[in-house]
Amino acid sequence: MSKQEVTKLFEAHQNQWEKIRNVEVLVWEDFPWPMFKQPSSPEDLTTAAVQAYVLYPHQRAQREIREDIRKWHPDRFNPRYLSRIKESEKEKVCEGAGSVVRILNDLLHRITAQDPF
Repeated sequence: MSKQEVTKLFEAHQNQWEKIRNVEVLVWEDFPWPMFKQPSSPEDLTTAAVQAYVLYPHQRAQREIREDIRKWHPDRFNPRYLSRIKESEKEKVCEGAGSVVRILNDLLHRITAQDPF
């Protein structure tokens, strides 16, 4: 992807978070999964793919990664979206969100260990 395409994707993902606030029935494809390529299943949410997205073009601040964790963490994600996710997609979406949180937490711990201040 070109730098311009990546910038457009980041903007589209930010806009998608706003858009899904008003969607009555959500499905997997509605969520702005933190990857350059739209995943088709939770198995596609690999550590390498999520990290490449989160750390592009350079390392993000710990604060920004924490904000991403809050978006996907079940304590926030479930109350906001779970009741609106299509029943047949709930397990898939929850599994995907859980994968994202685990990957981001691992990334944050590794970054914090490298630079504790």
